[in-house]
Amino acid sequence: MPAKKSAAPNRSLKVADQIQRDLTEIIARELKDPRVGMVTVQAVEVTPDYAHAKVFFTVLVGDPAETQDALNQAAGFLRNHLFKRLHIHTVPTLHFQFDRTTERAADMNALIARAVASRSKDD
Repeated sequence: MPAKKSAAPNRSLKVADQIQRDLTEIIARELKDPRVGMVTVQAVEVTPDYAHAKVFFTVLVGDPAETQDALNQAAGFLRNHLFKRLHIHTVPTLHFQFDRTTERAADMNALIARAVASRSKDD
C-alpha cells in the first residue's frame, strides 16, 4: 500500500496564496505610507509552523529599498489586518523582501539580445 501524502504542504501553499491575495488588497487599500507606491506581491513563503512568512514584492514606481523598509515597518499593521481576514490560529510574522527576478530576467534578455546582435554582425 502506498504511503499517504501529508496534507500539510498543500495547506501551507493555500495559506501562502491567501496571504498573498489579502496582502495585495490591504497594501493597496489600507496602507497610507507615501514611501509605498505601486507594489506587487509576487510570492509568499510560509514556514511549516506558520510563524514566519517571507513576502516577495516588486515596485512599479519608487525606490525598492525604501519601500522594503516601509513595508517591514508596517508589518505589524499588515499582520493585524491579516489576522482579521485569515481563519488560522497563527498569523505569521511578515518579512518583506524585494524580488529581483524581473530585473535579472531583463538583464539576461539584454545580454542575449547583445549576443545575437554581435553574432549577426560577424556573419
